[in-house]
Amino acid sequence: MTAPRMSERRTSIISAFLVALGPVSMALYTPAMPELVHAFASTESAIKLTLSLYFAGFALSQLVSGTMSDVLGRRKTTLIFMAVYLAGSLMAAFAPTIEVLLAGRLVQGIGASVGMTVSRAIVRDQFTGTEAARIMNMVGMMLAIGPAVSPTLGGLALGLFGWQSIFFLMVGFALTACGAVYFCMTETTTPDPAKGHIGPILRGYRELATSSRFVSATLVMAGAVGALYGQATMLPFVLIDRVGLTPTQFGVGMLMQSGFFFAGTVVVRFLMRKMPPARIVFPGLCFIGIASILIAATSHLMEPTFLSVMGPVGIYAFGIAFVMPYMMTAAMEPFPHIAGSTSAAMGFIQMGSGFIAGLIAAAIGLPLFAFGTIIPAMGLMAILSYAWYRTICARDAQLLTEPAE
Repeated sequence: MTAPRMSERRTSIISAFLVALGPVSMALYTPAMPELVHAFASTESAIKLTLSLYFAGFALSQLVSGTMSDVLGRRKTTLIFMAVYLAGSLMAAFAPTIEVLLAGRLVQGIGASVGMTVSRAIVRDQFTGTEAARIMNMVGMMLAIGPAVSPTLGGLALGLFGWQSIFFLMVGFALTACGAVYFCMTETTTPDPAKGHIGPILRGYRELATSSRFVSATLVMAGAVGALYGQATMLPFVLIDRVGLTPTQFGVGMLMQSGFFFAGTVVVRFLMRKMPPARIVFPGLCFIGIASILIAATSHLMEPTFLSVMGPVGIYAFGIAFVMPYMMTAAMEPFPHIAGSTSAAMGFIQMGSGFIAGLIAAAIGLPLFAFGTIIPAMGLMAILSYAWYRTICARDAQLLTEPAE
């Protein structure tokens, strides 16, 4: 077995920073959205489109950045996409019109996508088992902290220096990421230009699509993590329009979700010292199942309050922290030869499930009903997919122990 090229700590820090860049950039400027309407003499729908374009660029470009990291290497690909993210940040900071701002946000999303794919790929390149799960747990902590503090940081920058300063913060993030990758990150894979040809790319994705182990593990993540993306399109309407929170109260209230998720990552970090990561998944799915039942019951049977909505959401987020480390590792472990593409496919499916949930909610048109129906359905999908995954593992273990004929 090849010795890891970077220490577990260095890999954890670099992975956590890269993976947080995308969600942080999505949340950092949300306090400035009302001011941007006036600054560009635009409409709320046009400013909201800046979020949609960022999300679209971020989700779709994962498929490109993941494959590129297999072809060109992790370091070179990360530097290229961070340069794209830097260009998008500068476009947004100096945008003279709403059209340029929209283009800048799209470019930002494309550049930030590399963080999600490469962060997981460099872990798979070097670590498996409990070590990989510990790093993924650290990544989960950053995913909780980053988006939670971003609106506060953005609000302070907005109040002190104006809306452009928020995008200059993102310029600083881009330069920091470039410096960290250039000086601290060692190449963890052997670049293979042949993997950039359409044949190997299609064969790689076909291998993933036909792997029951990958599909089942990824669907667990799609139901768990995808629910966070999906409910983000529903909760503002439920809490502001039905419960009656102000936008500021809503922003503070969402800390409950991040707080429960962070608490879960801390508990998981302690539990992994006592037991293997695989044993932590089932309790996490129990939390998700309980939360799903509560969400369905409170949404359909009672008038919503802050606690009736966010209490179950917090329990769901707490459970996700138990599920993430092992299931992310389990999905990627069989595919070291296409780790970048595997990470990209997993991230795309997670975000895609959240996007589809948002589309279904928009089609339903009743935010509380949609929230009480779609999110529990995603929780059920995670639980059933894990049952499928365990069945596959048991079958494979039986095949290994059967004597050859």
